[in-house]
Amino acid sequence: MIVLFTDFGLSGPYVGQLKAVLYKRAPGLPVIDLFADAPVHNIRANAYLLAAYSEGLTEGTVFLGVVDPGVGSQQRQPVALKADGRWFVGPDNGLFDIVCRRAERAELWRIDWRPERLSSSFHGRDLFAPVAAMIAMGDLSALTAITPAYDRLGQWPEELSEIIYIDHFGNLLTGIRAASMQLDACLYYRAKPIPWVNTFSDVPTGTPLCYENSNGLLEIAVNQGRADEHFKAKIGDELALVE
Repeated sequence: MIVLFTDFGLSGPYVGQLKAVLYKRAPGLPVIDLFADAPVHNIRANAYLLAAYSEGLTEGTVFLGVVDPGVGSQQRQPVALKADGRWFVGPDNGLFDIVCRRAERAELWRIDWRPERLSSSFHGRDLFAPVAAMIAMGDLSALTAITPAYDRLGQWPEELSEIIYIDHFGNLLTGIRAASMQLDACLYYRAKPIPWVNTFSDVPTGTPLCYENSNGLLEIAVNQGRADEHFKAKIGDELALVE
């Protein structure tokens, strides 16, 4: 399958145009909408989000990852990363760095193929979607292997103590994997301790909490409320983790 991870939003034609290209070049393959509302232009937050939400999917899955504020420039190059048997196609701007760092096996490939018409502002449609379809169909002719894979994997922390995504319910996803925390650790947000519990109903209605979400990230919520409104939260807000 091909999995979409973009900051394009659900309104407008952009996700639909990606799907049209994939349907044409890889007919019959399922296309999964994972994120269309990834934090806009925020490469660092999305690197941690993609790493968490790509785990557990089967080998052979192709992720079409397009968060590309440098589109059309020489700031980044088009690449395909193969990490533990899963492919990630998109810009080499840091979006795939955390996936690569956490993988047991990683190979980086340069995308050499170019379409007859390559717009300066929509490489997701014109370049990355066709290549993702080729890879999903077993055709690697668009690629050339690069060695070594990455030379900048230490530029960001292993766990990111920030808000990286706000979901439909107003819950605040962090860049911290719950498995990395000590049992007696305490998370502070806006200088206030947030109780770490198992699930929402462990605290009274209207009370803030943090818990391990279904994809292993530490998440801040308010039982039957909206944490984004309670804290006036925004993506990039810093957290303090005291162990």
